[in-house]
Amino acid sequence: MGTLSYSVGDKEHKVLCNSVLTIGRDKSNDVVLSDLMVSRNHAVIRRLGDGEYYLIDSGSSNGSRLNDQRVAAPTRLSDGDTICIGRTCFVFKQDATPRQYIDSLSFQETIILDSPEIKDITILVADIRGFTSLSEQVPIQTLTKMMSKWFHDVSNVIYKNDGAVDKFIGDCVFARWEAEQVPRNVLKAMKTAWLIGALTERLSAHFPELPGKLRIGVGINTGKASVGIGADNTALGDAVNTAFRLESATKAIGTDVVMSASSYKHLPEQFWKDNERRVRLRGKKEPMRVCALSFPQLEAVLQSVRIA
Repeated sequence: MGTLSYSVGDKEHKVLCNSVLTIGRDKSNDVVLSDLMVSRNHAVIRRLGDGEYYLIDSGSSNGSRLNDQRVAAPTRLSDGDTICIGRTCFVFKQDATPRQYIDSLSFQETIILDSPEIKDITILVADIRGFTSLSEQVPIQTLTKMMSKWFHDVSNVIYKNDGAVDKFIGDCVFARWEAEQVPRNVLKAMKTAWLIGALTERLSAHFPELPGKLRIGVGINTGKASVGIGADNTALGDAVNTAFRLESATKAIGTDVVMSASSYKHLPEQFWKDNERRVRLRGKKEPMRVCALSFPQLEAVLQSVRIA
């Protein structure tokens, strides 16, 4: 469990970071700071999974600083980090769950129970196009508001479609589906990809100061991965690495979504046979069969295939 420790005057405070902790000047916040340098709704600390916490600035006027660096995108917190909001500085603490070892036999049993699980999962990686260039053109206040909304909306879409957010990496989201029904997982990931693409484009209407419409690239892959690694409960393995490579391939191919054969083979052949190609992915010795789809094509597939 994560906690925030801070001082106001002579008083020391310590609060638990539950799934969502809000900080600001408005009295509706979980942590209320009576400081005119603090915006009414200044920042959010949000927990993903069992133990990964992110600091999200809500587009505040004066910004939120993590270890003396202003944050523009959702940024993961680590034990001992310092967060400064207005004139108040917080120390984030996250204790590792202690293991209890009784004897050598119990020790061996604990290792077995705590070992990461190897399972077939479907992975989605979505990345905002041209984010580096965008961050150089757009005021940081606009950028932080935009990323805060994107983070919130993308999380909701993933959870509503039975997925789990593994992590956010700046302007990129990594999500996974672990249920045993792989064909259903693939369709859920495809639907999620389309919804994220749509909500990302709509951000332009909320932020007219952006230089153009926002777009994303999406990689989808299905394969075996180690699930439950570390305190973050993350997934690791070649299947995860491949999903990131597929997302990168959308730029080279010039399309919106690139899926591996291990994912699209669960669809009726008429939906992928004309869009199949071979591409070379970084780190792979041989070209890989993929299916490249635009968002309109993806929408057509989803309208034709029923998700059980």
